[in-house]
Formats: sequence, C-alpha cells, structure tokens
Amino acid sequence: MDQIDLVRSLKTKNDTKIVMFVGDGLGGLPHEPGGKTELEAAKTPNLDALAAKSVQGASIPVKPGISPGSGPGHLGLFGYDPLKHLIGRGALEATGIGLVLQPGDVAVRCNFCTIDADGKITDRRAGRIPTEESAPLAESLNAIKIPGVEVIVKPVKEHRFVVVFRGGDGLGGNVHDTDPQATGVLPLDPVGVDEAGQKTAAIAKQFVEAAKEMLKDEKKANCLTMRGFSAKPEIPSYEDVYGLKAAAIAVYPMYKGLASLVGMEILGKPQTLEEEIKVLEENWDKYDFFFIHFKYTDSSGEDGDFDAKVKRTEEFDAQIPRILALNPDVVIVTGDHSTPSFLASHSWHPVPTMLYSNCCRPDGHTTFGENTACRGGLGHIEAQYLMTLAMANAHRLQKYGA
Repeated sequence: MDQIDLVRSLKTKNDTKIVMFVGDGLGGLPHEPGGKTELEAAKTPNLDALAAKSVQGASIPVKPGISPGSGPGHLGLFGYDPLKHLIGRGALEATGIGLVLQPGDVAVRCNFCTIDADGKITDRRAGRIPTEESAPLAESLNAIKIPGVEVIVKPVKEHRFVVVFRGGDGLGGNVHDTDPQATGVLPLDPVGVDEAGQKTAAIAKQFVEAAKEMLKDEKKANCLTMRGFSAKPEIPSYEDVYGLKAAAIAVYPMYKGLASLVGMEILGKPQTLEEEIKVLEENWDKYDFFFIHFKYTDSSGEDGDFDAKVKRTEEFDAQIPRILALNPDVVIVTGDHSTPSFLASHSWHPVPTMLYSNCCRPDGHTTFGENTACRGGLGHIEAQYLMTLAMANAHRLQKYGA
C-alpha cells in the first residue's frame, strides 16, 4: 500500500477548511556569510505572528540534493510522489490555458528568446516581453505547416507559449529541452531519448527552423526554446484521494494546469495577489481546500534580484491577515522549491514551511525563516507528506489499524 492508497482508505469528511498558501520559490540564501536570506531580510510581521502559533519545518520537494522544476515541486505539495507521478511542463501549460489534450498529443512549453547575429542566446526570456507583444507573435506561428501533424500554438503569458503536436505517428514526450539554461551559447537541438521521442524531436526541429525564419526581424523575440515535452498524464484526483472539494487560485496558467490535472476547480481570473485573496473570500463557503499560488517570489529569485525578492516576500506576508480572517482550520505556508537570488535558479535547498491549526504543537519560534524552519518541530520532511499532516490537523483522517 502506497501513501495515496493509505490516505484514500483513511479519509473522512467534516466541515474543516484547509488553505495552502504557496510562495513559489520561497526559500533563499544569504548573499554573504552570516547574512540573511530574502525571507529573513523581509519585514514579515504577519508571518512572524502566525509562527508563534504554528509549527515549522524544512520541506524537501523531491529528494535531498535534487533541484525540482515547478511541476514536481507542486505535485509534492499536493501529496503525490513526484518520482511516481511525473507531469511534464508542456502538459501543465497546455491544460492551464484550457487546451484539452488528446491521446497521442505532445505538448511543449516554449519561451521566446533573443539571439544575436551568430545565433547565440543573449536573453533567455526575450526581456520578459509583455503579453500584448508576445501573444500576436505566438498566434502567428500557427501558420507553420508540418506534413502529417497538426500544429497548435497558444500564447500563455509574457515570453511563454505552448505548442501541441497532434496526429503524428507514435509521438512521445521523452525529448530533451532545447533551453541551454545559459546565455552566450546556441540553443540546443531537440533530442529524443526513445523511438517515439525521436519522432517528436524531428517534428520539433522543423517547427523551430520555421519559427526562426518567421521571427528573424523581431528585436526581442527572434527565436524560441522548447521545454517540458509531455503527453497527458494519468493521476488520481483530490476528491478520490482526499475526499476534498478542492479549489485553486492562481495567476499563471501552468499552476492552474497542474491543479486542474489533479481535479481542483480553477476559480476566477485574478491578475494580482490581492485579487487572488478576493477570489478566496468570495468562494470561502463552497470548498474544503484552497491552493493559493504567488509567482513573483520565484521570478525575482530567478532574476538574481535579492531586493526584489524581499519586496515580493513582503507582498506575500501582507495577505496573511485576510486569509486568517476567514478562520481556516489549517493553514500551510510554504513554497514548491527554493529559488535563491544568489544562484538565480531553482535549488535543492529545503523550503521553509509552516503549519497552523488548533492542535499543531507550536514549536516556540516567533519568526519565520530558513534558520527557524531548519530547527522547527516538523523537522526536515518530504513535501509529499504535508497533505497528510494537513488532513490529520483538519481531523480528516481516521486511525490506521486496530
């Protein structure tokens, strides 16, 4: 019996409510020995006040030493083993913008990028081109024709868009990304790992060459990279596993896609964190579980901007009183992974995590940060067990065994 089967066998219903408030890439590092992380440097009076009533820990998104993508990071938070239930980023993005994947489809999450005269990448995100500029460019790529394959291109947000290859003979998602994760180098060629992946890679290469020709006169988005080749996954739903009527509130499509794939209902169309909390307030009586996602602690970390991440963390903190005013029975504050601005990338570092309930055994800490989390009462735990703890603190799990 694995964890999913165990929880499924023990779940019970009541009227308690659980909120999971996720600051994407929340964990950080100091920029100098003995210094503070972004979370520790930020003014977070509301998180600190909540810490006095909570128990903290450091959650491990996948396994020690493994730097996760956002998909595995969130799957762990949702209580699924990210090594067993792997969802590719392409499927997440596609589902998040409302595309319904069919059997045999391969979805790819793409980034517009900027290349120089030698074809080398100068900006991996095309200057974070605004959506109003990037969306028409993405739509224009629907003109690309590849024999035997339907090509579907949809804009997502800023530099991101989705490509779906449909109708090919035996396509598969086992293809390496073309983003080299560096500037000053050429984009990589798509490389298939198995026979099905090789077929997809050949189609993807044709698409990239055609897109480059169409985009060659653009100043910012004159090329693209491809990431997260994937087909539609099979994964048990939140209702099935936890018996929860679950809802997701997010701005970015990828996180809506992941929540949708595990059976959460996507609420509203918020564009700011303040609007997300308003959606929470408006729907409070309708659901048992709420996942609220805040992106910009991650993107500022990826930009290597310590001060910006501090500011975004303070924005995250400012919404805590509105959440607590709804009197949730369980609140989990965490991130899907760490994104230290010191590294300007996702990292393997455990994520500061806090759990509040009326029976959580507060551990005595009165601030919330990496140092307190590492010494907190939850200890170092794999993120996939946070939902089990949430269910237990919400009195939604029966006793195991006689």
